[in-house]
Amino acid sequence: MSTSNWLQETVVPVSEAAQGAARERQQNLTKPPGSLGHLEWLAERFAGWQDTEKPSVEQVQVCVFAADHGVAARGVSAYPQAVTAQMIANFCAGGAAVSVLAQTCGADLSVVNLGCVVEPPAHERLRDRTQGPGTADFTEGPAMTEAQLRGALAAGREAVSRSDLFIGGEMGIGNTTAASALQAALLDVPAAEVVGPGTGVDATTLARKCEVIERGLKRHAAAQPSPVEWLRCLGGFEIAALTGAYIAAAQQGIPSLVDGYISTVAALLAVRVNAGVRDWLLFAHESAEPGHCRMLSALDARPLVSLDLRLGEGSGSALVVPLIRNALALHARMATFTEAGVSNA
Repeated sequence: MSTSNWLQETVVPVSEAAQGAARERQQNLTKPPGSLGHLEWLAERFAGWQDTEKPSVEQVQVCVFAADHGVAARGVSAYPQAVTAQMIANFCAGGAAVSVLAQTCGADLSVVNLGCVVEPPAHERLRDRTQGPGTADFTEGPAMTEAQLRGALAAGREAVSRSDLFIGGEMGIGNTTAASALQAALLDVPAAEVVGPGTGVDATTLARKCEVIERGLKRHAAAQPSPVEWLRCLGGFEIAALTGAYIAAAQQGIPSLVDGYISTVAALLAVRVNAGVRDWLLFAHESAEPGHCRMLSALDARPLVSLDLRLGEGSGSALVVPLIRNALALHARMATFTEAGVSNA
């Protein structure tokens, strides 16, 4: 299929000079070299992203993409589809986990509705980019039309605004099924090796998820889909929007802090579509979803924390923003050996 050429446009290069300067500064701070572990690496990465020896993260954008999934009709979730629109209202009203965490860290929160079975109420934080009342059931045909996929990818691109850090969240009943199907397709592994409980389904529903995913994989595999075509056949509007957002952020020189399982599927898609995007991705946490560890390995990613989270919404990413800010504050404000009059090793 043909999509907009913008997906393959070059990303902003990371400044190796600034990274080197930050690395040298770390060696001269009043501590044994390497004693702050991964926090030192964080400072170096942000230096490269911001092209400055002493980076900081002031402006944080959190954007939650939401949509329904036709495959939910197969009984793969513990919750009814009406919950998607209800949670959109909850995000906007400030009652969801990501809403609380975004407020706590002073982030700008917005929500993008890409298409729900039930129409959510209007709100100043809510943007309407509806592509349809949810995707189609991928066991019966492609989840999206070409036009819907283009629209969802573009919605992700348009949602990214100038900031020091972009966080993408997602919401959609049935979306762990779509994400697991995409992971199985992209990594060429059986569904049973990656499918997890999602919203907390029981063993019977978990077995049904595996069967539904295998049926979808068999239906579409004969066409030997590209990553973008797999996204069209199996994905969700919100997963497509996340994919577009990660690509667009890298093209604008904005690092993305990738959340949990579903966001990482979108990150894997983004990297498969445009390899340069990988240089602009930071991974917040290792999800309790069983397939997440495998995807992190495929992306050669080291998450910042592991807390058995599996909520989604961008909540895990918003949670670690203070950790990043502390890493950068240590890097910028600690004295060097010379400044402090302390003997170096």
